[in-house]
Amino acid sequence: MEKYQPLDPLVYPRFCGVRTFMRLPFAQNLKGIDFLVAGVPFDTGSTFRVGARFAPSAIRNASITSGIDYGDLIVVPGYIEESYKKIKEQVIPILEKGIIPVLLGGDHSITLAHLRAVFEKYGPVALIHFDAHTDTWDNYFGQNYTHGTQFRRVVEEGLILVDNSIQAGMRGSIYSKEDYLNVKDLGYEILTANKIRKLGIEETAKIIKDRVNNKKVFFSFDIDFLDPAYAPGTSYPECGGFSSFEALELVRHLQELDFIGFDLVEVLPPYDSGEITSILASTIVFEFISLIACKFKERKRKKLN
Repeated sequence: MEKYQPLDPLVYPRFCGVRTFMRLPFAQNLKGIDFLVAGVPFDTGSTFRVGARFAPSAIRNASITSGIDYGDLIVVPGYIEESYKKIKEQVIPILEKGIIPVLLGGDHSITLAHLRAVFEKYGPVALIHFDAHTDTWDNYFGQNYTHGTQFRRVVEEGLILVDNSIQAGMRGSIYSKEDYLNVKDLGYEILTANKIRKLGIEETAKIIKDRVNNKKVFFSFDIDFLDPAYAPGTSYPECGGFSSFEALELVRHLQELDFIGFDLVEVLPPYDSGEITSILASTIVFEFISLIACKFKERKRKKLN
């Protein structure tokens, strides 16, 4: 069976070749693959800054330091529901082969389509959502599908196990106190940024793992979980966020969970400075891939025993 590995930087310098994530081979043959990285260059769901459609390319460029880079999924610019259909249609065959997709957004509205595909394979799963915002509005100017409504829709559509799902990192300006009350009404547990700082990384990770409770879990990471000092290139920046070190440490503490899908969203290259947001995003995705590697290593160890 062919093993897909990054190019050897001592043979092919890091600045050479086609830009793929971590210099993984570009391929669309799903045979023998444990995970893949795919871009979703869609930002029509954004309600403020746009430009996240350029994020998959920027994250790949910043990552040039057994999986594949699957390229970009096909979307329909300007048409969110048509794009949802296409994203779901393209992700389902990946999941059916037992491959873990790591999707590079795009704005956060794409997560609804991703979870619709996950539901077709696994049924409802637990959700871990890192973000400055809850994204649980009922609508935005009468529109049900934006990057601020998807985590209400996933509950309404029965796509997640809400009693095992948690949102973390919320802070900043809100429209009203109802923004947080609605989260609890929907069934989520919420860890605000202030609460996480009081708890610390290890205790926060313990609460998340206890909430998930050994269920299959999907991890959605909005880059605005980070403070704008560390991630200025995002569509809806909120001050008072986390450092890159804190974010990476928190992700690493979730090693034991049974992840079946990831996405990283809301990177906005036009507002980036010195590519620091793209570099951080690519590092977080690398940590996602490390979690996948730990999962398969543990599965192999159990088989041997």
